Amino acid sequence: MKKERQTKRALIVVRTYPTPAKSGVEVSCTAAITDRGEWLRIFPVPWRYLPANQQFRKYQWVDVEVVKANDSRPESYKLVPDGIKVLSSPLSTAKAWRERKEVVFPLKAHCLCCLQKERDKNKHPTLGFFKPRIIKKLVIDRETAQWTESQLAILRQGDFFVKQPKTELEKIPYSFRYEFQCDHDECTGHTIICTDWEMGESWRQWKQRYGDGWEAKFRQRYETEMIEKLDTHFYVGTIHQHPHIWIIVGLFYPPSVDQHGLLV
Repeated sequence: MKKERQTKRALIVVRTYPTPAKSGVEVSCTAAITDRGEWLRIFPVPWRYLPANQQFRKYQWVDVEVVKANDSRPESYKLVPDGIKVLSSPLSTAKAWRERKEVVFPLKAHCLCCLQKERDKNKHPTLGFFKPRIIKKLVIDRETAQWTESQLAILRQGDFFVKQPKTELEKIPYSFRYEFQCDHDECTGHTIICTDWEMGESWRQWKQRYGDGWEAKFRQRYETEMIEKLDTHFYVGTIHQHPHIWIIVGLFYPPSVDQHGLLV
């Protein structure tokens, strides 16, 4: 049975660093919140291959044409080619990100432990958003520096009808994980990978700018500031093939404010 096309209006809140995928050469997992206040996972999104007028930024409202994905996760929808229309500029970061909080905070969960228990019981949610009680540290592990032969073959398969990016997708030779504790009596701690697009782009830019000194700059931003300065929250999602595994797919980091809403 042919699946019905739907148009959903949503605020983009997550875009992960791209990976090679047979379904779309290179793709990013994208998460959004609809105008009805519901989670929406859009996949695959070949962001670098999109026309310039469809290359959305985070916290922009978009209309997306989608069909329900062959995916047990209820929030997952497959993007219809050319099915993106950008509607707005990114929401403002003024007043401690007030405009963004108005959309995001109604979906705030208590913690990852609670999300896990709810998913195990009801098979959903498979996307979530919460503030960890404490972020202990950022773990940086060395990974292979090159794509595999099969991944390169995917990246180099041409498409006559699609404009190719100017540069080949660079592999990030590190994985980034946050070690944190939930605000839950039974929490024994978590250490999970973060695939946020911004972290990958920061590594690329700072490696070029600072050479071997990139890690100090990277840790200043994604460890020291995220822990000590900013009101850091995590967007998380489960993996299709491993539905019991959660990863951090995005970061939400407005400035910290006191109980009166004043900047700390």
